[in-house]
Amino acid sequence: MDKANLRWLWLSFGVLVVDQLTKWAALAGLEYARPVEILPFFDFTLLYNTGAAFSFLAEHDGWQRWFFVFLAVVITAVLLGWLAFVAIRDRRIQAGITLVIGGAVGNVIDRVLYGHVVDFLDFHVAGWHWPAFNIADAAITIGVALIIWAELRPVDRESASDE
Repeated sequence: MDKANLRWLWLSFGVLVVDQLTKWAALAGLEYARPVEILPFFDFTLLYNTGAAFSFLAEHDGWQRWFFVFLAVVITAVLLGWLAFVAIRDRRIQAGITLVIGGAVGNVIDRVLYGHVVDFLDFHVAGWHWPAFNIADAAITIGVALIIWAELRPVDRESASDE
């Protein structure tokens, strides 16, 4: 077991706490589908997503709720195994894995408690809106980007230690 990697789980916990607190604030302070302008290109808009990213499968009759819970639990278990049992020395991968774990768990909590994911961050330009999202979604996206970056641009440890 790689305890150095497991120390990164504080980041998952931090994402989870911030995600759930912001969703709680959105549920308590916003009316459904009624935008609150923060900046000319950014609103807080409370929306519910029964699907996955970009509302994928949202139009179905509910089976997708438990499918996405199951999928997120499996992915989280695989990522925890990767973190615990593989010697990872690239901080981008360590941070990426733990960001994805925190985000996945945050959205699983929503699906189990509410039957949907709570979204409230709404960016828009000239009438075009990016799909609303939340802190968990942002953490997952950043985490995946970090992992891809690390895999495409590996750090050469030997030359880095010579400098």
